[in-house]
Amino acid sequence: MIAKSSTYVVMGILNTDSIAYAAGRLIESLGGKVIWTAQNERMKKIFFDRGCKDLSDEQKAAMDFRYCDVTVQEEVEALFASTGPIDGVLHSIAYANPKTCLGGEVLFTEATEDVLQGFHISAASLATVANYAVPQMKEGGSIVTLSFEGQRPFPFYNWMGVNKAALEAVVKALARNYGKDRVRVNAVSAGPLTTKAASSIPYFEHLSKTWEQISPLPWDTVKDKEEVAGAVVFLLGAFAKKITGQTLFVDGGAHFIGGTLMDFEKPAAGEA
Repeated sequence: MIAKSSTYVVMGILNTDSIAYAAGRLIESLGGKVIWTAQNERMKKIFFDRGCKDLSDEQKAAMDFRYCDVTVQEEVEALFASTGPIDGVLHSIAYANPKTCLGGEVLFTEATEDVLQGFHISAASLATVANYAVPQMKEGGSIVTLSFEGQRPFPFYNWMGVNKAALEAVVKALARNYGKDRVRVNAVSAGPLTTKAASSIPYFEHLSKTWEQISPLPWDTVKDKEEVAGAVVFLLGAFAKKITGQTLFVDGGAHFIGGTLMDFEKPAAGEA
């Protein structure tokens, strides 16, 4: 449940294809206010202003956009100093250099700077965000981040898979730390979705095909953004006020399946 006139910060918006955008629009439809963040003005102009043809200029101008590079502590501090009281945060931020951290057959350790950058942005930044967001949640609140199957390694995902496992560990640590402030911290682990972020994952199509073999529920890599957004908003709202330190899987059930589905177990072709 999203309270009327409540305020949420949705961090890491790139375009309207993202889970972050779907979640933010759902919050607004339920009566909440959304403050959107992009890494910087240049990124917003490239990916959102020019790249989102499904929104009018008026619709874009009506959105409350702020800029924040989560690797720069001063920018995170300034962001939350500017928001005033808030009720929650969606951390939808991850990055790993696809040339050195994704694809291939091994975890390259030579690209130390890239590995550390990926960890900083994809996992450690959640702690920085929480540090400055929690003081603005004076009546308690919720922080949700987006993960992808941190329990099992998938081919080609490599260091990002490691980062997602680390992110889920950060969630637990923060949930323990901020419970005293009545702030909940959780993650949503989604199945593979066609987003701008996913487009940088080498062999993303392989993940999509893998889900056809292991997901007992039909999984749509485009339409199921809405299902993931629904879970995010649930965790942000009051109906989840006693849930913290958890990773909620919204992946069609793929995470608990042993092996691959037998033919008679697979969803019917075309089922949605």
